[in-house]
Amino acid sequence: MLMLNGNKIVVVMPAYNAGKTLEKTFNELPKDGVIDNIILVDDFSTDNTVEIAAKLGIKTVKHDNNKGYGANQKTCYKEALKEGADIIVMLHPDYQYSPKLVTAMAAMIASGDYDIVLASRIIGKSNALTAGMPLYKYISNRFLTYFENFILNLKMSEYHSGYRAFSKELLHSLPFENNSDDFIFDNQIIAQAHLKGFRIGEISCPTRYEKDSSSIGFKRSLKYGLGVVLTAFQYMLCKYNLYKCGYLSDINAGKEDREKG
Repeated sequence: MLMLNGNKIVVVMPAYNAGKTLEKTFNELPKDGVIDNIILVDDFSTDNTVEIAAKLGIKTVKHDNNKGYGANQKTCYKEALKEGADIIVMLHPDYQYSPKLVTAMAAMIASGDYDIVLASRIIGKSNALTAGMPLYKYISNRFLTYFENFILNLKMSEYHSGYRAFSKELLHSLPFENNSDDFIFDNQIIAQAHLKGFRIGEISCPTRYEKDSSSIGFKRSLKYGLGVVLTAFQYMLCKYNLYKCGYLSDINAGKEDREKG
């Protein structure tokens, strides 16, 4: 098996009713020998996701009830770490993001320059809007990103991509099991990583918005947006010890102890 600087690469797929897109996603994964294993976590799908995963030979972990997107990611990362992964790439099996970038994203971690890498739908000429992202979602994405950059003092192009790579050191260090079981998990783990001083990188990623790609509706988008704003304020208050927030407080306390030591 070809390895990136000796790193074991595991791709994890948080799946829910991905039967129509899973095979297309799988077929576009790099065939360069870098990927050591693929793990799909099925969040109690009502379609044939599990059957297709079995046909493709993908290791599958099944939830016995629908636990939510954040809970699905928690299982993904725990399973990958149990297998001894050095770099974990989380790819949605809905064929919205380009699977071909797995090697490039893993290489950014393997280089030692980054601890977490996000595939940005905003960078580049062919961005999310030109690919078909609904206008209200694009506008919300830009507003929330500017707001978070201001509060967290970062310069990211977006915080809301569902295509990410992590080092094992980052996942071992963060109490991600304390995060939400819902979509806001994505923002909380960035806040945790930044608070602990991990290095965040981005890569341009073409995206597709097709009828079979998963997408949350307006009400859930609104709930997510409010959660993003809350997460940013929690980060700021917790950073300056003005508020105790479980998923962030443990990190800040540990950081203070290290600085005192």
